[in-house]
Amino acid sequence: MTAAADLRHFASADGDLAYRDTGSGPALVLLHGGFLDHRMWDDQVSALAATHRVVVPDARGHGGSANATRPYRPADDVAALLRHLDIDSAVLVGLSMGGGVAVDTALEHPGLVRALVVSGAGTSEPDFQDPWTVSVLAEWGRALAAGDVDAWVEAFLRFVPGPHRTADDVDPAVVRRQRDMALGTVRKHTADEPDHRIPVRDTWERLPGIGVPVLAVRGAVDSEDHLRMADRLARTVPRGRSVTVEGTAHYPNMERPDAFNELVAGFLAAL
Repeated sequence: MTAAADLRHFASADGDLAYRDTGSGPALVLLHGGFLDHRMWDDQVSALAATHRVVVPDARGHGGSANATRPYRPADDVAALLRHLDIDSAVLVGLSMGGGVAVDTALEHPGLVRALVVSGAGTSEPDFQDPWTVSVLAEWGRALAAGDVDAWVEAFLRFVPGPHRTADDVDPAVVRRQRDMALGTVRKHTADEPDHRIPVRDTWERLPGIGVPVLAVRGAVDSEDHLRMADRLARTVPRGRSVTVEGTAHYPNMERPDAFNELVAGFLAAL
């Protein structure tokens, strides 16, 4: 696991943002899922830093990064970090929320993005229709409104096994890691704290303008919504394709890191 000493910080326009920077070679940026932090990529950093400079930030309001006090766009934070590190362009790998941020960065700062790997997402404007997904998100909302952290965490963790399994079907270490990261992030915030994020608009309509290679990764037993959005992303961008990691749901990089790393390494080698 990442030691606190491995984290670096840089002063953004609104507080310090934390990141990890290791390895050498072409730049690769790993963007974590919502309510998690850079540690969800620990199994990727150790494998990919042998051939790449791997940068792993904590999104604003997550992990070691400061909470927002003014309006911001996560994609602009990514761009600011790359410029701070004198990185001209990078491959962005994002999962769930991080996948949406990766796509936003390619739309808003195309010169900084060499290629995309997007897992468990389409764009930052999700289209949730499946009854299972809608019901879990409703549980989230009720728990957050009530300030019930324990109930919220249990709802959040339902995405680890997905709709077709139970938590008993997942390695307990994965669930523990998810719980630890989620609790660390949610405890940074208060129930009445405003959401300062500024959304990037018309992302689905703008996808044909992304000219770089895009790999959409699907966990085979993820929710129908996430599978559908990943396929739509791969179909809509000019240079997209999708791959499936069997036996995983929303977090294939944590459930089957060797398989996920092999897919990413193959994609990078083909560039």
